[in-house]
Amino acid sequence: MLALGGCSLAPKYARPASPVPPAFPVVETAADAPVAPEVSWQEFFTDGRLRSVVEQALANNRDLRVATLNIERAQALYRIQRADRFPAVNAGATVSSQRVPDKATPTGEGYSSTEYTIALGVASWEIDFFGRIRSLEAAALEQYLSTEQTGRATQLALVAAVAETYLARAADADGLKLANSTLETQRASLTLIQKSRDLGVASNLELSQIQSQVEAARADVARYTAYVALDLNALQVLVGAPVGPDLLPDGLAAVNPPRPISAGLSSDVLLRRPDILAAEHQLRSANASIGAARAAYFPRITLTAGVGLESTELSSLLGAGTGLWSFAPQIVQPIFNAGATKAKVKVSMVDREIAVARYEKGIQQAFAEVSNALTLRQTLVSQREAQEALVTALDETYRLSDARYKAGIDGYLGVLVAQRALFVAQQGLVSVRFAEQANLVTLYKVLGGGV
Repeated sequence: MLALGGCSLAPKYARPASPVPPAFPVVETAADAPVAPEVSWQEFFTDGRLRSVVEQALANNRDLRVATLNIERAQALYRIQRADRFPAVNAGATVSSQRVPDKATPTGEGYSSTEYTIALGVASWEIDFFGRIRSLEAAALEQYLSTEQTGRATQLALVAAVAETYLARAADADGLKLANSTLETQRASLTLIQKSRDLGVASNLELSQIQSQVEAARADVARYTAYVALDLNALQVLVGAPVGPDLLPDGLAAVNPPRPISAGLSSDVLLRRPDILAAEHQLRSANASIGAARAAYFPRITLTAGVGLESTELSSLLGAGTGLWSFAPQIVQPIFNAGATKAKVKVSMVDREIAVARYEKGIQQAFAEVSNALTLRQTLVSQREAQEALVTALDETYRLSDARYKAGIDGYLGVLVAQRALFVAQQGLVSVRFAEQANLVTLYKVLGGGV
């Protein structure tokens, strides 16, 4: 009986093979860069103000609060399921009174009676010979662990979302400063051209051209002003509270870049991602549920027992001769249920196959996310270097065009074209710098950074 009580009819669990290549694309990283799962977010983000904003988000975000409550709920459900392994002992006290009528007694005289009872008993405790309850307990435990990993995944996603929105706010602040600087320059040029036109040196065409550039610059200022406001709104929604101006960045240069990390050499690092771990716990839970379904083929043995005291007089309830006991074992063997038991086993096995497919799909998606982030990482460095060279060249072009105009060699149109091209290139450089830092945040998230 003891040996049967420890058995399980669940299949032996074996982790499915990873359906992805064994290694990621090779990308140059610092020799001493750690892999993401070994780096906490406090270590990854080196900017103190950004860390403070992330801390606020972890304390206030409603999605994370729901995830935490789901963990507590899953833990309580596991405790409920685990309690079925042990007998539930209940104590009770009853008083029952009855009146027997005259015609229901042999003597023709009715009577009244009262009974007092105190009892301690076990009601329908199942002896788990075939591991049904153990399998259900294992399934509940895996569900709890899956929920816990889902909570970690939610926290990691929140940390990354806050960081990306914070960096977007910094990039758009840079864009707004560029737009304002360009507008001031264009307005100064407009004043100069107006004076030149009044003196008969500049033409109305040149005046019209510079006015169009001023309006374009005004539109850029309005656009970036809206972007900055929208970024702040998005950041405060993620944080779940107002973000003070002292914590907001005024440009990308004011934000310390994240710490360099490595993807490692093996794609097995994906198995440490919280969402992949959650999927594997779901698979383990489905595997354990097969054992519970198979156990339904075998007898279920339950025990009901109790001890207590009973007397017709309350004063003598604790005296001698009032003891009572009961013992009622029961065994139930399924005989015919129109194939329901077989169907339940089939359902549990299909559920396991579904869990396997979801687990493998999760690994495939994770591999694709990491590969894309690594590939983009490699190209962003070259793109930033090229964009910096472009800005330098266009700045020189603008300087020379302005000098030729002031020397009376060329018209003002060349200055306007060069100035607009420089502005667009500077915007592009801000975008590339933002993409480079945001890519590092994305890489940290998709590699399952430590939380």
